[in-house]
Amino acid sequence: MLDATRWIFALSVLAVTLTGCAGSPSRGEARPAIEGANSKWEAALSRGDAAAIANLYTLDAQLLPANGNVVSGREAIQKYWQDAISSGFKAVNLTTLEAESCGDTAYEVGKYSVPGEAGKVAATGDYIVIWKRDHGRWWLHRDIWTNNAPAGQ
Repeated sequence: MLDATRWIFALSVLAVTLTGCAGSPSRGEARPAIEGANSKWEAALSRGDAAAIANLYTLDAQLLPANGNVVSGREAIQKYWQDAISSGFKAVNLTTLEAESCGDTAYEVGKYSVPGEAGKVAATGDYIVIWKRDHGRWWLHRDIWTNNAPAGQ
């Protein structure tokens, strides 16, 4: 139930954000930059570099993790990812399914998978990120994800 509430919240924020766009949202403008930032995110994780991950977020960014509390601000986000890295989180594959922008705001819908041992997949899920552009660069601003494992696992 909590995950459904977060999805509704994220979609509501997205709807309000894009409603103010003059004209139609752009489907392709931000996607290459978003996919590039995702590649930097994946690379920083593989190096165990929580500071580099945090530096991809706006100063007032928020994480809305599955089965967790909201994490606010770049410093807290760095700690969150450092704790994840310290607990064994070493790799993720991010796949952008959809991206649209309107002015300096964009959203991304995607899927993730966490590789496990012996070529198995340890976890999968879906995510939505609201991005903000500042000085020509796209930054993660709101980052929400689900876990596709059945409840209780």
